[in-house]
Amino acid sequence: MKQILKPAVLALALGLSALSQAQTPAAPAAPAAPTAKQLAALCDGCAIVTATKSEKRKGKATAVGTAGGAVVGGVVGNKVGDGGVLATGVGAVAGAALGREIEKQVKRHRVWITTVTQRDGKTLTVEASADPGIKVGEVVRVEGDKVVKIAAASPAK
Repeated sequence: MKQILKPAVLALALGLSALSQAQTPAAPAAPAAPTAKQLAALCDGCAIVTATKSEKRKGKATAVGTAGGAVVGGVVGNKVGDGGVLATGVGAVAGAALGREIEKQVKRHRVWITTVTQRDGKTLTVEASADPGIKVGEVVRVEGDKVVKIAAASPAK
């Protein structure tokens, strides 16, 4: 029984490891710093976009993925361990962890991150669920949790 159970537990552990490594985000690039002249030319409430990027993020896990994984893992553990309680329990725990991770992967989504520098030199980062269509160097206004493009020309360089 132990000889059969070890490969199953190892396979589940490797599966979790591979899933967690697949979503390691890349290090963000250093934002471009606007000059003092550019900042001074900004209107009140305006800012200059210093960085934009998008990234995929894991979704939120719920009890559904955890419970589903536990049931499947328990059934597999029971079959592999010939009905043993220990094998069923280990399979259920490993299956719950794997089911939770799989649910996060299935629910992954893309976010757009915009970093801006305000007139006073402070930086803000705003996340959006859709592409805001804003580029580095553009003048924007931050309104709540949104970045809104200003129609006026960019500040002097």
